Amino acid sequence: MNMLTVENLSKCFGEIEAVKDLSFTVLPGEVFGLLGPNGAGKTTTIKIIIGMLDPNSGNVRVNGCSVAEQPLEVKKRIGYVPENCALYENLTAREYLELVGNLHHLPPDRIATQIERLLTTLDLVDAIDRRMTGYSKGMKQKILLTSALLHNPDLIIMDEPFSGLDSNSAAVFKQLIGQLVAGGKTVIFSSHVLEVVEKLCGRLLIIHEGEKLAAGTIKEVLAQAGENSLEKAFSKLTGVTDIADRAADILDALE
Repeated sequence: MNMLTVENLSKCFGEIEAVKDLSFTVLPGEVFGLLGPNGAGKTTTIKIIIGMLDPNSGNVRVNGCSVAEQPLEVKKRIGYVPENCALYENLTAREYLELVGNLHHLPPDRIATQIERLLTTLDLVDAIDRRMTGYSKGMKQKILLTSALLHNPDLIIMDEPFSGLDSNSAAVFKQLIGQLVAGGKTVIFSSHVLEVVEKLCGRLLIIHEGEKLAAGTIKEVLAQAGENSLEKAFSKLTGVTDIADRAADILDALE
């Protein structure tokens, strides 16, 4: 059984088609890359998968459960790290994570143990009882990751998870992703950092203007684009072939 099945997914906002008849699958125990330029429909697709948005048409199943028909079962199986920090910052980290744990109906002793273990691993245990208004963006990102993992989900969706992280924290995140997959978890990884995608992801999907452009392993995507690097393949598939000219135009404008 696929961990995630997306079939003929479409979503419109007024006259704007954000996602157009999109289909793909994610296998259990893999890191799957979801790529596309800004406005390609990645975040819209993710929000439909996690149940934050309803599609105009199409079906989404997570480990066999329908997002439309079994939303609570799906939410039990998914952990989500959003691109933009969305925290109740007047709470301390402990208070916020306890709230998340209670919403997932976890036993109090398990919540406490998980919080302590995860924040120790992420070097945040010393700040656990400080209000998050004083946290840096990287610290907030670590709290988002902790909240996504607290209930031990089968599928973890990360939308630009390295945003705001220093090099050491990013390295920890990369190791963690590898360990999650080794432990049987599935990760959907959406990022603009193509070097990281190339190292972490076994398969990927590139979308543009809501439509699938290419899908498969890195080698298969490179073959589909007729290029020898993911960066060149991404640029070619998304229609940006004049990068050097654009950079030169910016310099000319400055002069």
